[in-house]
Amino acid sequence: MSKATLHIVNNLTRQKEVFTPINDGFVGMYVCGPTVYSDVHLGNCRTFVSFDIMYRYLLYLGYKVRYVRNITDVGHLLDDGEDRMAKGAKAEQLQPMEVAQKYANGFHHMMQIFNTKRPSIEPRATGHIIEQIEMVQQIIDNGFGYEANGSVYFDTLAYAKEHPYGELSGRVIDELKAESRDLKKQGDKKHPSDFAIWMKADDSHIMKWESPWSLGFPGWHLECSAMSTKYLGETFDIHGGGNDLKFPHHENEIAQNKASCGCTPARYWVHTNMLLMNGKKMSKSDGNTITPQQLFSGESEHITKGYSPMVVKFFMLQCHYNSTLDLTDGGLQAAEKGYYKLMDAYRALTQLTSTSESGSDDEKLNGMLDTVVTEMSDDFNTPKALAKLFELVTEVNKYKENISDIRNVGSDTLDKMKKIFFDFLFDIFGLTEPGQEGNSDKLDGLMSLVIDLRAQARDQKDWPTSDLIRDQLAELNIVIKDGKDGTNWTVKNS
Repeated sequence: MSKATLHIVNNLTRQKEVFTPINDGFVGMYVCGPTVYSDVHLGNCRTFVSFDIMYRYLLYLGYKVRYVRNITDVGHLLDDGEDRMAKGAKAEQLQPMEVAQKYANGFHHMMQIFNTKRPSIEPRATGHIIEQIEMVQQIIDNGFGYEANGSVYFDTLAYAKEHPYGELSGRVIDELKAESRDLKKQGDKKHPSDFAIWMKADDSHIMKWESPWSLGFPGWHLECSAMSTKYLGETFDIHGGGNDLKFPHHENEIAQNKASCGCTPARYWVHTNMLLMNGKKMSKSDGNTITPQQLFSGESEHITKGYSPMVVKFFMLQCHYNSTLDLTDGGLQAAEKGYYKLMDAYRALTQLTSTSESGSDDEKLNGMLDTVVTEMSDDFNTPKALAKLFELVTEVNKYKENISDIRNVGSDTLDKMKKIFFDFLFDIFGLTEPGQEGNSDKLDGLMSLVIDLRAQARDQKDWPTSDLIRDQLAELNIVIKDGKDGTNWTVKNS
């Protein structure tokens, strides 16, 4: 494991702390994933790219990481009390699970475009109804929940008598009356700050399950409490999500976990900040918005041209995850120049060789290389780590232009430079070299076609063709797996 000491800003304590995992060498990390009722937007992309880099850096430091990121496919209510998934299904005249699958596929496709790693586990809310019902019962049994007309609510006043409520967000219960949404069908709450952990469904509601209280569906906050506990234990290391989830979602997760098992779910709470455009919050109503696809194609009034996914990702890296990121055309143009400059320097570095065992520049260069890791270990500070890499770019370009100066660099130091550049550019930041962008996208499209052809063969009971496709893919180290959520494929390490 690397000797670098990782520090994380913990939003629960509002302090920067030395990261100490519960189990030495292992990290459990839960990140709130997308609600799959519409296309993923650019702000979501920033959040999930940020947590992907954290995941990658933890792996780089030598930790074995279990990264859990959920899919919300039930229970996320709009201000009028309607389930987002049900509304999406009605609008598109599809079954809710069709909507969920369609936009989950779109989300995964966009994450591949940005070259992010798949999480270790990606549970869906609808696949964990039993666990959520069990947690509701535990909360009731412990005196922190009450049933009213088939719905179950979390009793915040009863909870606040034994546990602090509002630690993460700084909210006070007495102030919540003005902030609480007056959701339809939740008029049985004892206090405005109480929230539904199980809701009785009416006859028009599409997604509903049997429970001890009613035919209904779980509350939005409950799913993450149940799934994080199932896969990471009652207390785990890191919980993340967008800053907009701090309240009420994450605050209520903490309350639910403490009310059911007496445990705070995560030790470190980490949040990404919002994405602006031209200094203002993105908004469809005033036209101040752009989709990832428009950003790549250039088909938007807000930009002068299209930018590659890696340029957009590089632009994101130039801002700390916990800071507001302002998307502008000028900023993207500057990021494009910086991205190509960095990649040009990396290619030049790979061509350099040294026959010296040591050189006069070794101490300086080794110090600069160590600061790249030091800066990144300071709360995953990608902009400062990038700045240190660009200081090294100046050195690389100096050796490229005056090749005789490479004698001032020892072979071990040069190898270390090459490794640091490779590790940070590709393994940690998840960038790809120009010319390689989009290859994963094309492969995903090709595999979708192959899987569809195999499905057609199976539907027609053409088993020889189906088996031939499977066997030929296996020879290429591509494994296809059929499951209840459809057919997935992975590349097996050879």
